[in-house]
Amino acid sequence: MEKKIKIALLKGDGIGIDVAEAAKVVIDQTLETKKITQFDYYEIKTGAKYYQKTGLDIEPGGEEMTEQCDAILLGAIGLPSIRTAEGTEIMPHLRLRERMDLYAAVRPVRVYSNSTQRLIDPRAEKIDLIILRENTEGLFYTASTSGRSQIANDYEVRETLRITRSNTEKLHRFAFRLAEKRKEQGKNALLTCVDKANVFKSMAFFRKIFDEISIEFPAIETSYNHVDAQALDMIRRPWEFGVLVMENIFGDILSDLGGGIIGGMGMAPCAEIGDHNALFQPSHGTAPDIMGQDLANPLAGILAGSMMLDYLAEKFDDQSLADCSKMIDRNIERGFHEERLRPYELGGDMGTRAITEEVIALICEADR
Repeated sequence: MEKKIKIALLKGDGIGIDVAEAAKVVIDQTLETKKITQFDYYEIKTGAKYYQKTGLDIEPGGEEMTEQCDAILLGAIGLPSIRTAEGTEIMPHLRLRERMDLYAAVRPVRVYSNSTQRLIDPRAEKIDLIILRENTEGLFYTASTSGRSQIANDYEVRETLRITRSNTEKLHRFAFRLAEKRKEQGKNALLTCVDKANVFKSMAFFRKIFDEISIEFPAIETSYNHVDAQALDMIRRPWEFGVLVMENIFGDILSDLGGGIIGGMGMAPCAEIGDHNALFQPSHGTAPDIMGQDLANPLAGILAGSMMLDYLAEKFDDQSLADCSKMIDRNIERGFHEERLRPYELGGDMGTRAITEEVIALICEADR
């Protein structure tokens, strides 16, 4: 590549530091294996510990630097013991989402062979779906970092659920294009609009826009599900779904449910994508109960790194980066198939360092 790619690296707090470093090491090894120029990383100080020390949730100029980079790699941010005066945790990444309009959060939910199964139905081995979460509005529109609460006193707190046509149209088009891509790959491409349109006008509006956009994509099969029924179906028949598109808070909740049915949040990566930039992170939190103990499963962070490579491949029209992404994905699948990846989280005997080293070994072997 002629251009040197710039990555903003935000390690954050707790196990976020370890998994972000694991993702970086695996990315760097894959680039080296494919003889591709290494990325330039710009580490930006942020998180609860930084807030405790400085009173700032991100270093001065940090938000501007993230915007100037080609993508953002995040570990995890926040510690329950460190909170703002309002009682909420430190969450500068919510502000970054809105600042860069990262409206589409892509959260894969996939079962790997020989990994822990939470559902006893043998069809659960075929779970391979994507939760697509609107990422900048919905009920998060009045998240604490926004300062938009309508009423906030000792008697009442009132929040607003916001659905706009502009962002919802972009989200639904993103969903249909994602379904098209899955159809080309031979995967389940059923696109389900998840809402609560039977109760809320905002959700009826969300579904109305979905129907309008669906006319542009006649080859994609669609369906609907109310969010409570979808939660039930995530346990009852998750193998029947392809892409689920939904409002912000619904996606926040159902993506954790998705992580649960595939073994744990250490298997749940996330890409937050806008028109000009994107942020990649594991879906899990900082897990202060296990931080510093080499117990965290780094695979969600590593898989988020793979998603970042795929995004950069499209951004710069560079097939070699897409090949790097596929190399990571294939070798994680191979590692589970050969029972060489056994995270503690899934009942195995391997911690953060051991999993990271084994993924690197698999990648190096595959190149011989």
